[in-house]
Amino acid sequence: MEIKDLRIFQKVAEFGSISKAAKSLNYVQSYVTVRVRQLEEELQTELFHRSSRGMVINSEGKKLLFYAQKIISMVDEMLKVVQDSDNPVGTLEIGTVETLYKLPLILSAYHKKYPNIDLSLVSGVTEDLVEDILSYKLDGAFVTGNFNHPQIAQYEVFEEELVLISNKEEIPFEELKNKPLLVFKQGCSYRSKLEGWVRDEGRINAKIMEFGTWETILGSVIAGLGITIIPKSTVSLLEADGVVRIYHIPEKYSKITTVFIRRADSFLTNTMQKFIETIQNVSDQEKKVEV
Repeated sequence: MEIKDLRIFQKVAEFGSISKAAKSLNYVQSYVTVRVRQLEEELQTELFHRSSRGMVINSEGKKLLFYAQKIISMVDEMLKVVQDSDNPVGTLEIGTVETLYKLPLILSAYHKKYPNIDLSLVSGVTEDLVEDILSYKLDGAFVTGNFNHPQIAQYEVFEEELVLISNKEEIPFEELKNKPLLVFKQGCSYRSKLEGWVRDEGRINAKIMEFGTWETILGSVIAGLGITIIPKSTVSLLEADGVVRIYHIPEKYSKITTVFIRRADSFLTNTMQKFIETIQNVSDQEKKVEV
């Protein structure tokens, strides 16, 4: 069994398709098919349910996938450690919540100083990003909230104020709770704050409308579909232009901290160390500007 066999197996499990896995890995389909079959022969068990619609990983395959992800992550980490230097090269796979307004400042500062690093960015809700860190799918992630988890190391980035926003029409504050809530899927910290505020305001069965992107949520708010909750820094310019209205809410719901997390047991490569230093430098500069 070779490490490339595990990488092939992982991709087939991810895509549920030989052809898509082959394309992703830049292999011909026949080679991927042969390697998967050889892996099954070596383990003396089938790893997928096969049909005309594709390949679905079975229970034995799920067992192997659990260890394959760990092994691949350790090998990738080993390569990063061996290749580490004061001028780091390689890749960083970073996750982020969609509404991190100051993320471009961090990425730009890091890229200017370390242009040989390839940054890959994935967006999602906090709960999913935490799971991706724990399962070795990401090197690090920007999420909201604080975590008391033995396998997670965290670094504070910013503390922000969340505000309610609606379209430009003037709406009495007490009527806001009756509007549809425009949110990301479950696992989003902003959604939890908004639902908590509405519930404590006495509305038990609020209408929830889920969206996949911040742009869609914002556009729907502007169109008058409902309300949402968002860091004030994200919408300050829109408020100044009269596009949306901002409403302040109790501190219990308005204070939120953005943190950068990574696996605590992962080796802190120079590549990652420099990224964390960049985060802290940008954060310190922004705090000075605010003062």
